[in-house]
This record gives sequence, C-alpha cells and structure tokens, in this order.
Amino acid sequence: MPHLLFRGIAAQQLRPLAQQLAEQLADICECGTDNFTMDCLHTTAVYGGAGDQSFPFVEVAWFERGDEVRGQVAAAVTQQLSSLGLTDIEVAFRTYREDSYYIDGVPCSAL
Repeated sequence: MPHLLFRGIAAQQLRPLAQQLAEQLADICECGTDNFTMDCLHTTAVYGGAGDQSFPFVEVAWFERGDEVRGQVAAAVTQQLSSLGLTDIEVAFRTYREDSYYIDGVPCSAL
C-alpha cells in the first residue's frame, strides 16, 4: 500500500521509471519501496474517439496521509510521467480505512 493503477500508459513506457518512482514515493510517504504496487490497465476509449488510447490517468489507492503528502505524491507521479512526453496527466486518490482493509483475513487496524 499504496497501490498505483495506470491507464493510458503502456507497461513498456512505465517499466523504465517504475523503480525510480517507487523510490521517490517511498521517500515522500516514509515507507519502503516494497509497500508499493504499480499496475498498468489496458483501456480503450469508446466515447469521443474511434478506439483511441485513453488519456494518462493514475489512481492512487492508499491510507490517507494528509494534504501535503498527497500533493507531493501527485507532483512526483506527474513529473515522472511528464518525462515520458505525456501531457494532461490526471492523478486521483482513493482512500481506504484501515478497519476496512484486510490482509489474510485480518483488518489492518488490528495488525
């Protein structure tokens, strides 16, 4: 945790910068790089396009860390993806509650 879901970005584009991004985000979030997962979702735009690739969109699912950290994470993700020549990058956060997130059947709030 955090989990980053990328759409509109090919896995081969993301692979070269994934380790650097994980290290940068680990510094910001004050956790290890092994806390992060990054997945690329294949999407095809069906509205407003003729089978075009979706725009760059990143969903960050995590336990809330506050406005400052959220802003730093969004800036880091945007900066890294901008280095690939991507524009109009959107980052959205989904917040989980520790008592509603289970690992091996145990809520994180109890770990």
